[in-house]
Amino acid sequence: MSAADTLAGPIADECDTVLTDGGTVHVRSIRPDDGPRLVAFHEGLSADTVYRRYLSPHPHLSAREVERFTHVDRLDRLALVAVDDGVIVAVGRLERLPGTDRAEVAFVVADDHQGRGLGTLLLEHLATAARPLGITGFVADTMFANSAMLGVFRDAGFELRRSVSGGVLSISFPIASTEDYQAAVDRRDQAAQAQSMARILRPHTIAVVGAGRRPGSIGHEILANLVNGGFTGALYPVNPGATEVLGLRCYPSLAEVPGSIDLVVIAVPAPAVADVIEAAGSRHAHAAVVISAGFAETGSAGAAAEGELVAVARRHGMRLIGPNCMGVLNTEPAVRMNATFSPATPVVGRAAFLSQSGALGIAVLERAVNQGLGLSTFVSVGNKADVSGNDLLQYWETDPATDVILLYLESFGNPRKFARLARRVSRTKPIVAMKSGRTRSGNRAARSHTAAASTDDVSVDALFRQAGVIRVDNLAELLDTAALLANQPLPAGPRVAIVGNSGGPGILAADACEAMGLEVPELSTATQALLRAALPVGAAVHNPVDLLATASGSDYEEALRAVAADENVDAIVVVFTPPLVTKADAVAAAVQTIAAEVTTKPILASFLTAEEVRMVPGAVAVPCYTLPEQAIAALGRALCYARWRAAPIGRRPVLSGVDRPEARSVIDGVLQEHRSGAWLSPPYARRLAQSYGINVVPTISVHSASEATDAADAVGYPAVLKASGPSLVHKTEAGGVRLGLQSARDVSDAYVAMAAAVGDAMDGAVVQPMVPAGVETIVGLVQDPSFGPLVMVGLGGVATDLLADRSFRIPPLTDRDADEMVRSLRTAPLLTGYRGSTPTDVAALEDVLVRVAQLGEDHPEVVEIDLNPLIVSPTGVCAVDIKIRVAPTTGVVDPTMRRLR
Repeated sequence: MSAADTLAGPIADECDTVLTDGGTVHVRSIRPDDGPRLVAFHEGLSADTVYRRYLSPHPHLSAREVERFTHVDRLDRLALVAVDDGVIVAVGRLERLPGTDRAEVAFVVADDHQGRGLGTLLLEHLATAARPLGITGFVADTMFANSAMLGVFRDAGFELRRSVSGGVLSISFPIASTEDYQAAVDRRDQAAQAQSMARILRPHTIAVVGAGRRPGSIGHEILANLVNGGFTGALYPVNPGATEVLGLRCYPSLAEVPGSIDLVVIAVPAPAVADVIEAAGSRHAHAAVVISAGFAETGSAGAAAEGELVAVARRHGMRLIGPNCMGVLNTEPAVRMNATFSPATPVVGRAAFLSQSGALGIAVLERAVNQGLGLSTFVSVGNKADVSGNDLLQYWETDPATDVILLYLESFGNPRKFARLARRVSRTKPIVAMKSGRTRSGNRAARSHTAAASTDDVSVDALFRQAGVIRVDNLAELLDTAALLANQPLPAGPRVAIVGNSGGPGILAADACEAMGLEVPELSTATQALLRAALPVGAAVHNPVDLLATASGSDYEEALRAVAADENVDAIVVVFTPPLVTKADAVAAAVQTIAAEVTTKPILASFLTAEEVRMVPGAVAVPCYTLPEQAIAALGRALCYARWRAAPIGRRPVLSGVDRPEARSVIDGVLQEHRSGAWLSPPYARRLAQSYGINVVPTISVHSASEATDAADAVGYPAVLKASGPSLVHKTEAGGVRLGLQSARDVSDAYVAMAAAVGDAMDGAVVQPMVPAGVETIVGLVQDPSFGPLVMVGLGGVATDLLADRSFRIPPLTDRDADEMVRSLRTAPLLTGYRGSTPTDVAALEDVLVRVAQLGEDHPEVVEIDLNPLIVSPTGVCAVDIKIRVAPTTGVVDPTMRRLR
């Protein structure tokens, strides 16, 4: 596999991406047939732009220049073009300086497209393409007056070096993907995506195509919701069969609509949708929401039609929601857009919600209204042909109207990007996600322990855990958790005070706390004294606090005020059981009064009553639950999230002793011999592991009893003999492992007996010395087709499948990730000194985890790794058995590169 083959992923794989103004552009490698387009592009440049690009007047391109510019070898010369609606609007080029690992770069952007971020975008893509070619740095010459180009280099995130000669500024910089560079890329991506989504969620004008006169039809109901919701912008119904709908003038086509159009909502039969999007693009609309069904959800023909919708939208620089969705909603008073056909209209609130299911989205809106949960925005993404959760996460990250993000997901469009985004967004705003399909088994043909253990849901759990996403199992848990996070502060700790008017529910609430990992501590002596003074004789004041059935609203208020002041309390759960003497509304008012006074501790309430509990409008919102167990479960999730958020972010360790060229050589050598992939032979597996600094026990491959004795003499006694063969996974079960061999005779006899026991599956054996005693662990990796590399650690050896004590994460791994993976194991005490045993070198185990993760990231052709057992001793780690499988990959794209799916 050559460098050009590696390059084929990011460059030959054409992509669309979002620019700073929220529009989209198509980026691809230049092609030989681009000559006429390149000439037209150049002729459209102003004299000033031409001078700044070429440092001299350059009135036209000669035929020879056109030939050279459009024909590149993609090894030493590359060129990218940005295309908008079929027209080249920017060109970026690089040419390697002869005999060096540096390349000269240059860019030029059409005058009417400058300021959209095209130069920076092309620089990012060229850097991504250049790294696999061994190019480590870029150089460029420009004029001091070329402020736009200087801005491209300055803002890119690279460390620049400057020099001046003859009035020309020479710039050079390394192009390694450092943390500073990636942070700069992420900032640009977030700003662009947020602007792109704002075009959808904050439009000034909306055209509803298919707005019928018949109530009950989808187009009519969407228009009615927009009208009745008080949309603050201009509305344009489009229907060739009507002149007026709901008191608004109706237009026969988008072409007849006056003025500009920001958003087009489409509710017409599926075959007509593509033409409507084409018409919307011709009117320079920013986005389309396709309500119509009949696309990918119907099969291959529908999927092809859906792809055509995206292609048309992208050609015109539009974004697309859906198809097969129920619309979008924004409760912001300055917008008031309800472009859905839901019968329920949510109130203004702080939670944003994305649903991949239209039916579930309607259910959520109805239940949110019933529970008093306000929403900031709602988006039904439907088939996610274009806009997905990743796009909306970046909008909600900086949306001042949103405090909590709710997701219902059936699939991930780009899970590796989701992992990176969610980890960043969760640092400031909680994400609560319900992911369907928990019980679906992975369908890969598992050959290693790691692959067998890693199902689809394991990948999702690993992603959510390390990204701080709060995972829930059902709709009730989603809304319960949202109600707490949207209205109350996060708990500072696990200590819960329970205040109620009945002993039984209080005890049940205490039991629920323990089940969720929360504590119900005894209240301080001072707090108990205050409670005794304020409450009737017989009230329990320790915790749970039992106010007795006669407690009034004022009793609740005094008790809550005293409990909230206790330094041993981090959160309060109020439980009310309806007696004859006190109304729930009086208790609700008391709870709200205390919640307004206490701003640092969450307060939750459970009203065990069939009557509707009315909170005071405009006062502090206290989440109310039917059962105390619901409140405590939500509180437990909030505490887990608070702990994740308070923990250090972690850093990516700088790994020494990594020889990437050696690893590349091993992988390419095997794939040249085995085009469809193969398990590496023991020598190649050891070379690959050692190239990433993984300590491997000295190993000698043998193919006869005599070779085995010679090898044992070389490595020393006691020795170990293990059968080898591509189909051998469970060697011990097959009789393929002999330990503690003390002499040459022992080794010879063991080889003969092993060959007889294992049979044709054995194509030889390996001889190793016995390693120091320690804890047998397993470290593994499997490349998930969607999630990318998935790393595993667990108890190893013959018990690995029996105990199934494993932890998973998705790279990149930080030192915190590796530490959490190891310490989350049930058997972790075996590593840290269980019952007086000597602690092992846990840091060395964590180092191996990071190295395996980096190997999988750097080389996606490494599809499975098993280091089992990996012996962890007090003095280090040593892999005594290694299985590695490689397979060819196609179209692997750098997950950090800015691009749309």
